[in-house]
Amino acid sequence: MNSIIEEIGKIGIVPVIALDDAKDAKPLAEALFKGGLPVAEVTFRTDAAEESIRIMAREFPDMLVGAGTVLTIEQVDRAVSAGAKFIVSPGLNPRVVFYCVGKNIPVLPGTSSPSDVEAAIELGLDTVKFFPAEAAGGIDMIKAMSAPYSKVKFMPTGGITADNLKEYLDFDKIVACGGSWMVKKDLVAAGSFDKIEALTREAVTKMLGFELKHVGINETDEESADHTAGTFEAIFGMTKKAGANSIFAGTGIEVMKTPYLGANGHIAIGTNYIERAIYHLERQGVIFDEATAKRDDKGKLKAIYLKDEIGGFAVHLIQK
Repeated sequence: MNSIIEEIGKIGIVPVIALDDAKDAKPLAEALFKGGLPVAEVTFRTDAAEESIRIMAREFPDMLVGAGTVLTIEQVDRAVSAGAKFIVSPGLNPRVVFYCVGKNIPVLPGTSSPSDVEAAIELGLDTVKFFPAEAAGGIDMIKAMSAPYSKVKFMPTGGITADNLKEYLDFDKIVACGGSWMVKKDLVAAGSFDKIEALTREAVTKMLGFELKHVGINETDEESADHTAGTFEAIFGMTKKAGANSIFAGTGIEVMKTPYLGANGHIAIGTNYIERAIYHLERQGVIFDEATAKRDDKGKLKAIYLKDEIGGFAVHLIQK
């Protein structure tokens, strides 16, 4: 998979934008960037698209600015010249895809059927857009097509909202989802970029789904751990369950048999997508301790600690 598309996968959501006036490009890009989505697909549906891409790419060089609704080779050239790092189209035009592949330009053509997917594979692609997602059968259609095309990944766009986003992203063949609910045209027209930033941050937060899973208490030995866990059981009815290194009281309290990370103990935060969570938190300056990473038998990350304590507690992310 292309490195640009890999990064889009870490971001998880691609805002799809149609701008009528290039003057809105900079404040809109800033709102998206601050809100936690350093990516934008600027559609070539308006005359302001090319200049908007140029402004976004110049003012926010770390942002993945792409061009959407690209229908011709001429539009590819204009978009790339303006600074677009990837190309998206509503359908699969073999000439456009062949041109992009030949110039090593990441391209995500629209597909909605097995025939489209086969054409994309023939052109050398392993990731495609699925459009219009909801109208074309939604996640059920993608799952059905993924059976025979197991190496292909999809970026569904069209009808994706905050409410059905997780339904799509939970499927491991979805690289990311395109959506416009956080960048509605009326908000752009009104100059409500603070609202767009808030909606963007809300979308990222909902996608990652951070949730307190348990609190760990450091004890000095197994006897002390058993006593502490037993106290929670006696008072609150939290059933004890002993493990190799700790004793749980219910599901929310873990008592360590010997002192572990954190001056006072540790806090476990669950997330829907741990790799995406790491990407987004690192953008905020959070540092992770790679030595604490735990993976399953397939090599997928399932837990990792932050490098710094918070309030005397070590904090680790765990995959829900």
